[in-house]
Amino acid sequence: MLTYVCFLVIISVSGGNAAIHSLMYTYLATSGIEDVPEFMTVGFLDGVPLVYYDSNIYRVIPRQKWMNMAVESDYWDKETQISIRFQELYKININTAKERFNQTEGVHTYQVMYGCEWDDETNDTNGFHQEGFDGVDLLSLDLKEMRFISLVPEGIPTQNKWNNDSAWLENLRFYFSDLCIGWLKKYLQYGWSSLKKTVSPQVFLLQKDPSSPVTCQATGFYPIGVTITWLKNGQNHHKDVVLGELLPNEDGTFQKSSTLTVAPYELKKNNYSCVVEHQSKTFTEHLTEDEIRAIHENYLPNSTIVGVVAAVLLLVIICCTAYMVYQKKIESESCSDTTRRPKETNPSVLFLGETMLLAF
Repeated sequence: MLTYVCFLVIISVSGGNAAIHSLMYTYLATSGIEDVPEFMTVGFLDGVPLVYYDSNIYRVIPRQKWMNMAVESDYWDKETQISIRFQELYKININTAKERFNQTEGVHTYQVMYGCEWDDETNDTNGFHQEGFDGVDLLSLDLKEMRFISLVPEGIPTQNKWNNDSAWLENLRFYFSDLCIGWLKKYLQYGWSSLKKTVSPQVFLLQKDPSSPVTCQATGFYPIGVTITWLKNGQNHHKDVVLGELLPNEDGTFQKSSTLTVAPYELKKNNYSCVVEHQSKTFTEHLTEDEIRAIHENYLPNSTIVGVVAAVLLLVIICCTAYMVYQKKIESESCSDTTRRPKETNPSVLFLGETMLLAF
C-alpha cells in the first residue's frame, strides 16, 4: 500500500520542535532470509531509536544514553525475557500465516507496529495497532470501536479470536488512552535535549571513476528534513537522477544520497551542482573534475557507516514495502481485573507481559 512509508511514518513526526510526538515499537519476524535475525524489535521516540533487540544478541539494549535514567535498573533484564517470549510467539505466528496464505516455502516476514501520539498544542491523543504478512495488511485496530478489522480473508480467524477477548481489548484501550501517553511524555522529558538538537549535514561528492555516476551524499544531519536537488547550468535537473532512501546513522543522525548519471563529456560542457537544503544550512557542491577526484580519494568518513540500528531499519523498510503497520498490544499487571489501574511501569512490560501473548 505504501512503499517504504512505514519507516517514514515513524520519523515523520520526529524532531523536538514538532507539535505531534510519538512513541512507537516495531516487530519483525523473518523466515528464509540467511544472515538476518529471525526476530527483531525496535522502539522509537519521535522517530529516534530508543531500544533494540534481535534473536542473535538475545538482549534488549538502549539506543539512547538517557534511557538508563528514564527506566528502573531491572528494565533491561525484564525486557529481554519478554522479547524472548515474543520471539517464540512470532515464530509460531509467521508459520501460521504461511499456512493460511499457502506459502510455506521461500522468504517471508511478519510485521507489527504499534504506538501512540500526543499533540502538545491541542493535547489530542491517538493510538494505533496494525499487523502484516509479506507486505500485505492483515489486521488493523479501530480504536474508536475498539475492535480489530481484518483486511484479508486470511485474517478473519484472528479478527474473531481477538475481538472476543473483551478483557484484552479493555487493556488495549487503557494502554492507548493513558499508559502509552504517560510514558511518551516521560520519555520526552528525559530525551528533550537530544530531540530538539539541530545538526548540519556533511556533504560529499562521490564517484568510483570518471565514467561512473556521481553520488551527492548528505550525512550526519538532524532532524530528518533534508532536500537534495541537482542543478545543470543553474536550472533544476531531474534527468537520470535517483534519490536514495533516508537512513539512520548509529549516532542518531541521518543520511541521504542522490545519484546523477552523466557522461564525462557532459560534465565538461556543462556546470552541474548538488544542492542540499536542511533547516540548519544550505550547501551547494559544484561538480568539477578535480573536486570529485579529490573527494573520491578520501571517500566517506566513518560517521556515514550505518550501525546496527540502521541495518535493522533498512530491513524493516524493505519488508514494509507496500505496507504500513501501526499497532499496540498491552498488558496491565492484572488483565483479569480491568477496573483496577495497573501498576505504573514501563510501557513495553505492560504490553509484552505473558497474558498478552496472543497467537495469530
